[in-house]
Amino acid sequence: MTVTAQWIDLDPARPGYQGYLALPPAGRGPGLLLLQEIFGVNAHIRAVAQQYALDGFVVLAPDVFWRQSPRVDLGYVGADRERALALMQSLQPAEAGPDLAAALAALKARPECSGRSAALGYCMGGRLAWTLAAQGGLDAAVTYYGGGIQNQLALAPAITCPMQFHYAGEDPHIPLDAVESVRVAMTHKPAELFVYEGAQHGFNCWARASHGPAAAALAHGRTLQFLSALF
Repeated sequence: MTVTAQWIDLDPARPGYQGYLALPPAGRGPGLLLLQEIFGVNAHIRAVAQQYALDGFVVLAPDVFWRQSPRVDLGYVGADRERALALMQSLQPAEAGPDLAAALAALKARPECSGRSAALGYCMGGRLAWTLAAQGGLDAAVTYYGGGIQNQLALAPAITCPMQFHYAGEDPHIPLDAVESVRVAMTHKPAELFVYEGAQHGFNCWARASHGPAAAALAHGRTLQFLSALF
């Protein structure tokens, strides 16, 4: 058996809101809400969905930019990057929060989902995983180089689920003092935080020049170990 994947509708009250669903070979498993970078549910995010499906998760990657540019699929440099930044800036928190809650509800309602669920996000998606954890309803959350979390630390008291953070040691977008502020905010909470020395922002993405294979492999292993509590 192999992974099966398809785009699905997420909420009848939100016509056009879709997500990329990847099912594990066993056909059933814990839910994993996969939250994209600013480049859309692109080829890399779809591949990550399949990667975690192979690890045993029912993975759903909601199309965060469905209101502005449905199923946008962007690269990482030049005009694509500029468009991605514009899409991020146009994202309205008042809409994104309820959209993500609807996607989580759709994931939990899937017959293939065994009941427990987590969120996993990269960059912008890492920040969205943080805000979703504060909304409640998650059993765990993982963020990779979540940009802007350090500016939303007022949400920390509302977070009760276990969280895991992965940061690059050489990230001009997230300085180490910002990482430390996140660590301090999560003191006395069920949280793990890792910094990968020499790694750059986006180190998990093999399609980017900043890809760091060693850091990506180590972070993936730590993520699986952390999420294994969902099984």
